[in-house]
Amino acid sequence: MDSRPLIRGLLDSPGEAEAATSVASSVLEVAAIALNRASSWWNGAETPVLLQDWIFRTLAVLYGIVAAVALVIFQPSCISLSRSSAGIQLIRIECRVPDFGWTTQKVFHFLNFLVNGVRSVVFVLRRGVQHIRPEVFQHVVLDLPSLAFFTTYALLVLFWAEIYYQARAVSTDRLRPTFYTINAVLYTIQVFDYL
Repeated sequence: MDSRPLIRGLLDSPGEAEAATSVASSVLEVAAIALNRASSWWNGAETPVLLQDWIFRTLAVLYGIVAAVALVIFQPSCISLSRSSAGIQLIRIECRVPDFGWTTQKVFHFLNFLVNGVRSVVFVLRRGVQHIRPEVFQHVVLDLPSLAFFTTYALLVLFWAEIYYQARAVSTDRLRPTFYTINAVLYTIQVFDYL
């Protein structure tokens, strides 16, 4: 967009307008160069391979810890374990409510573990993931944890919506179909994006 007519309307003489326009252009050019330098630091680091490897390994460890926290809790009541060993969160929940099958809470913990576990593995194997051919499979491997993340926290919203609706004595019949529809639309859009 040319800013000269706007600047000319604000200033008295054409010379002032030209000077103001050149200053504005210079400021925009400097800002563009600064943004370019700010975004390219990753490739221009002194030891990019070592730095990137360290950052990705750190992220892998952090995602692995979050995945473990999604599953691990100390000493479930229905399993005979020593005091220092860890049990699995899903097993603990299954022991607490065995008659209900896969409850929303169990599915949430499983999806949370799956999302963070897959992200951890992707960060560990990132060099191999970058070389997957055809490239569409690379995008699937990189995007799948994000889609599962959306589903995981949409499930959490569904859980709290059901609690809210039940507290208000309102029917929850349309909540689950809405959850499934939103997820189906999201995954369908993603499949068409891959094609």
